[in-house]
Amino acid sequence: MTGASRVALVFPGQGSQAVGMGRSACAQHPEARAVFERADTALGFPLSGVCFDGPEEALRLTATTQPAILTTSLALLAALRATAPDLVPGRVVCAAGHSLGEYSALVAAGALDLEDAVRTVRRRGEYMQEAVPAGQGAMAAVLGVTLEVVERLCREAAHGEVLAPANHNAPDQTVVSGTSAAVRRMTLLARSRGARKVVDLPVSAPFHCALMRPAQERLAADLAALLMRDAAFPVINNVSALPETAADRHREALSAQMTAPVRWVETVLRLKEMGVEAIVEVGPGKVLTGLAKRIAPDLARHHVEDADSLRATVAALSGDTTVRA
Repeated sequence: MTGASRVALVFPGQGSQAVGMGRSACAQHPEARAVFERADTALGFPLSGVCFDGPEEALRLTATTQPAILTTSLALLAALRATAPDLVPGRVVCAAGHSLGEYSALVAAGALDLEDAVRTVRRRGEYMQEAVPAGQGAMAAVLGVTLEVVERLCREAAHGEVLAPANHNAPDQTVVSGTSAAVRRMTLLARSRGARKVVDLPVSAPFHCALMRPAQERLAADLAALLMRDAAFPVINNVSALPETAADRHREALSAQMTAPVRWVETVLRLKEMGVEAIVEVGPGKVLTGLAKRIAPDLARHHVEDADSLRATVAALSGDTTVRA
């Protein structure tokens, strides 16, 4: 590849899953198929079949969604590496992942093995699902107001219950997480305080808030026993929005992110500080490229979610042209 732009890989988390994800890449790239085969073996059940053919109800279960998104992302990365071997790691200067995507980023950077990652996120999903009884937690996206406004709304609507910003996704989009009653109160209050829209999210648990403390404690024991290496290139973690390579720092961050907010706006701005000129979102969907457009519109944005978008991204980066998602 002839282009010289500095590239960051970004990996999606919750909310990007759909039946059929990864199918076209696996049909055309044996490297992608090999990733799914390794994941199937590690988990002891055919995750690939659920990803490719559903049913959708099974794919929506958190304990399946998390390894499914991770495996699809890494299968697409394997296809990208095989197609453009001088891009990854040649021009990649760092990586980041949104929530669950942090695990994909760490595998991409060589800090985690695929098998360990897929088993860990399977358990992570189970722990998160079991931490809060069904119906007692909720999440909602607040659009059209700043993070500071949302923080005030959470303080006013909490009434002694758990309610806090969970994902700072864009300057005018913040996801909140907490008890169902507190989220409902915040929704009513937000509409009277200038929010353009409040969207209830179809999630199975209230992620990235204090209600996840039981899940965090269970996961911390797994992470303590997990083999991790220093990353080959920096990975920006969700909790601090700082680039790290040390294995111990990443282990701590994976535990802390269970109850801490995802600082995605700061993460994208950090990429710019590091001299990144183009991001490549690797995984199902284009959520992160869409958010990047709102955070740092001068960043070139590419995505790899299937065989067609992989070809388009490689072509664009080969010519070092700017593709705006």
